[in-house]
Amino acid sequence: MKQELKKHIVLGLTGGIAAYKAAELARLLMKQGVEVQVAMTEAACHFITPATMQALTGRPVLVNQWGAAESGMAHIDTSRTADAIVIAPATADFIAKLAHGLADDLLSTLCLARDCPLLVASAMNRQMWANAATQRNIAQLGRDGVTLLGPCSGAQACGEEGMGRMLEAEELARDIVAFLQNTPLSLALSRKRERELEGVRVLITAGPTYEAIDAVRGITNRSSGKMGYAVAQAALELGAQVTLVSGPTALPKTQGARVVDVTSAAEMFDAVKQHVADADIFIGVAAVADYRAAQPSEQKIKKSADTLTLELLPNPDILAYVANLPKPPFCVGFAAESENLREQAKAKRKAKKIPLLAANLAQQAIGADENELILFDDAGEHVLPRTDKLTLARALVQHIVILYQQGKQR
Repeated sequence: MKQELKKHIVLGLTGGIAAYKAAELARLLMKQGVEVQVAMTEAACHFITPATMQALTGRPVLVNQWGAAESGMAHIDTSRTADAIVIAPATADFIAKLAHGLADDLLSTLCLARDCPLLVASAMNRQMWANAATQRNIAQLGRDGVTLLGPCSGAQACGEEGMGRMLEAEELARDIVAFLQNTPLSLALSRKRERELEGVRVLITAGPTYEAIDAVRGITNRSSGKMGYAVAQAALELGAQVTLVSGPTALPKTQGARVVDVTSAAEMFDAVKQHVADADIFIGVAAVADYRAAQPSEQKIKKSADTLTLELLPNPDILAYVANLPKPPFCVGFAAESENLREQAKAKRKAKKIPLLAANLAQQAIGADENELILFDDAGEHVLPRTDKLTLARALVQHIVILYQQGKQR
């Protein structure tokens, strides 16, 4: 029989369309033995009613700070009995309040007066998420020790698509329970995000490459660039100076990073060679094409009944080049395999002679909003369970920080 968790959280709802997901989130948490006390902003009440949340949790919903407790101190009393406060959804406006210590309603006051961990699940339009002000506020929350859950990329209520969508209730419930249980992943995610990479220069490759066959055709792959961009965001949150060499993607530019756009593997190689001398850490996330056409045609090759033979030449191995420099940066590689993941990842790390390699199954990761990784280093292997790519990237970068700092001490 599964043992109940027996934890108590405050679930805070702010005024976003994703508030509808909070009902299912509350139900899933309670199913796992978590007691849920809901607190809502006035704006949240326009998207889902307090009556709905009260019916699901069996507890009166806190909305008005002036009449929510017999003592008149709901912002103090409520936080004292909670194992964590979870804000889901957290709008750009509420995140700004948290970052600047504002307390003009019950929920923001409760967060400011807490003596328990705070978890924030962002939910907003992609342009609001990418805005420099929001990214500064998110980075500040990270420095303040707030655990950030998501967001992910996907379809949004406004009809657009991109980063900013709140994680689904099932994903949030899993991550919250993991946090409350102090699993290895949650410990990495909840670790206070001081600026551990302040002044550290990080060079990252991301996305696919495109190798021209003729004027309209080419060789590429299904990489979306989401994992590489998430790693860049995670490094920025820790204070790193990030240069992101990106193949062709549909993702918005990473605010705060120097982005170098490339198309082919040769262009990516040239960009890496140009910037690697200034890098302290190199993270090769890009899905670089292994081969290119030997003689790409400047004109479109016309279809005919004849067999077309395409001669391919190997592309440069960017990771091997960086790892074999006389004074290489701390190198992190990625391996996307379709079978025999552990065996092939271990062999790749050994062949490249790098301190850390992150491996995943390509069919489960490429183009998806979620991923799972197995990290291979000198100590063995470390499993990061499946979650959204930004959350996973934060856990990965924390592992990189540990190994990088250990290397500097030697």
